[in-house]
Amino acid sequence: MIEAIQLNKKFKEKIVVKDVDLYLDKGESVGLLGPNGAGKSTTISMISSLLKPTSGDVKLNGKSVVKTPADIRKVLGVVPQEIALYQELTAYENLKFFGRIYNVPKDQLESRIQRTLELVGLKERQKDLIKTFSGGMKRRINIASAMLHEPEILILDEPTVGIDPQSRNYILEMIRQLNQQDHTSVLYTSHYMEEVEQLCDRVYIMDHGKVIASGSQPELLSILSNEDTMMVQLNQTSNELITAILKMDVVRNIEETSDGLKIIAKKSSNIISDLVKLVDQHNSKIINFQMENPRLEDVFLHLTGRTLRD
Repeated sequence: MIEAIQLNKKFKEKIVVKDVDLYLDKGESVGLLGPNGAGKSTTISMISSLLKPTSGDVKLNGKSVVKTPADIRKVLGVVPQEIALYQELTAYENLKFFGRIYNVPKDQLESRIQRTLELVGLKERQKDLIKTFSGGMKRRINIASAMLHEPEILILDEPTVGIDPQSRNYILEMIRQLNQQDHTSVLYTSHYMEEVEQLCDRVYIMDHGKVIASGSQPELLSILSNEDTMMVQLNQTSNELITAILKMDVVRNIEETSDGLKIIAKKSSNIISDLVKLVDQHNSKIINFQMENPRLEDVFLHLTGRTLRD
């Protein structure tokens, strides 16, 4: 339904998006994953016709969005990263305002507002001013305002940033319902790996303005098919020990976590015994060792040499 072709964006001399190819089929939920500054927001701004690419094109059902942006605006709802609401108006007044901007027919506007408020779980708060809402509630109204015209495609740019876990779970469940029950196509950007794992059929991983990997979750995880992920807890550690582990021939990456050292290594029958010897040489001991199934976070670490939040 939507295809981005060799998208590039340059601000003055700085290239922020480079040669991005991406597609979203009807009814799909696709994740655009990457750290802050990876180029995600700029990419979706170009896809949604809010920003003109320096080069490349975006097509909706084969027709250029760059040349005819009005077509995509009729079927698209965009939830920006920043809250885009009027604080001095009520939730109802905000939705009525945005419904008129989206040209929702007058005879349908009231029912659309009530249905959308019910979907986001704030029907009983519709007469309250936005400035009295929590961050999570504002996020939910922010999403509601993009859904009034019943878009076929919904683009969400990090919609759970800075909110409490309860609101976050509510929003994730709501997006899942829109995709699975209403068959709304979803393009979801985030730097929270677990959200993308929960919601998305396919994933694009961006870093430094480029797509560095893409595919279904099993396809991305297969990148690590020749590697093991292990969690090692030591009674004590040091920079010297971590450096020594990294110098092991089979070790690809290592990350310090609150649970211990997460080590990604090439499959080897000797890794455990060699690791035990090395740890012992540095006057430390392994108190817990566990092999783990790889996750998208491990794929990102493998591809970039750093964690998603670095």
